[in-house]
Amino acid sequence: MAETTLRQPCDLLIEAGWVVPIEPHGVVLSDYAVVVSGGRIVDLLPSVEARLRYLPQEIVSRPDTVLLPGLVNAHTHNPMTLMRGVADDLALMPWLQEHIWPIEAAVMDSGFVADGVELAVAEMLRGGTTCCNENYFFPDAQAATYQRLGFRAVVGLPFIDFPSKWAASTAEYFDKALEVRDNYRSDPLIGFSFAPHAPYTVCDTSFERIGMLAEQLDLPVHCHVHETAQEIEDSLKLHGQRPLARLDRLGLVNERLIAVHMTQLNDAEIALCAERGVSVVHCPQSNLKLASGFAPIEKLRRAGANIAIGTDGCASNNDLDMFDELRTTALLAKAVASDATAMDAAQTLRAATLGGARALGLGERVGSIEPGKDADLICVRMAAIESLPMYQPISHLVYASGRHQVSDVWIGGRRQLRDGVLPDTDLDALTAKARRWGQRIATVRAKV
Repeated sequence: MAETTLRQPCDLLIEAGWVVPIEPHGVVLSDYAVVVSGGRIVDLLPSVEARLRYLPQEIVSRPDTVLLPGLVNAHTHNPMTLMRGVADDLALMPWLQEHIWPIEAAVMDSGFVADGVELAVAEMLRGGTTCCNENYFFPDAQAATYQRLGFRAVVGLPFIDFPSKWAASTAEYFDKALEVRDNYRSDPLIGFSFAPHAPYTVCDTSFERIGMLAEQLDLPVHCHVHETAQEIEDSLKLHGQRPLARLDRLGLVNERLIAVHMTQLNDAEIALCAERGVSVVHCPQSNLKLASGFAPIEKLRRAGANIAIGTDGCASNNDLDMFDELRTTALLAKAVASDATAMDAAQTLRAATLGGARALGLGERVGSIEPGKDADLICVRMAAIESLPMYQPISHLVYASGRHQVSDVWIGGRRQLRDGVLPDTDLDALTAKARRWGQRIATVRAKV
């Protein structure tokens, strides 16, 4: 009895065969445990010591798994999960102008957005993603759905220079954005960014105001930048300068900028991003599928830029599989750099966890397993024959693992996946909902 009273009470003790804390970099801890209380990480220590020191309400023992921080999908359009595969094998602008935008004009509303987010969250949780950086319309419906589902999200406040079902004018885009942000400003799981679509769809005046508000409210700016060679050519003709230079002129190239894609960069632009603290989100599979180009990720990393990884939306990927993105990131970086050491496994995994968290302004809260951080954690099984033998867990996570191996997920200490099952999700109802949208969109698609 005396021994029990000396043990410190805690909510949860997770034991794993291996723990990859991300910080320190490249470290793997064998037979370790993570202690959680009040939704936060309290301690990280050997499992034997943890049992002696703590008195948990729940013990989860996973000796055949790797325990690591939840993956951070640093760029996605999750409502577009309902348009998975709707227009494949096309270049970016025909894909957008001839298919995506006309379909959105016909079906997009708050219900479409909420249902798409719900479908995406189920997919992300089953694949070990615990946080996403969202960029789409109806941010109010997004925030409400993420909040209801207990999923961590940075919701983009959209801006684009043409009317949409969300806003009819530039003034309305700004007014509604600030209202949504104010309504959720105290929510522990919901954050916000300003999300101007791209330099070719947003005017100077809007960019200048976004930069001013981002500084005042300390919010990131999430934007597609240097996605294609055509974007560069058009910007030179229209503005007399490349898009990144234009954004710099307008005061947006700084530590708040989350620059997505960045396939068209010269050495001076790479140096500028590193010097100003820009975060670059690499979306390798979407870039490959749309033939947008090859981001010089290894050059950016070596220059000192913060690298994150995103899937992009399901209409251009066509999934939200961050494990697949990990492998593609590492392999593609080696080919682009002509260097087999480029973006090694540890650097790639860091980009998908702490790199993403830092890009979103959440580096002090998530992205690594450190005491005081929120308990966003996942377990990945390593017992199947496809994972044996295992010499280096980090290598296996990047080069030999899939999302089907994720067994358990916690967000803020709350269990979101248990033994591969979503405990709070009615999959039959979600499936039926997705199929109804599929039928409706197929009808619209036939008319486009």
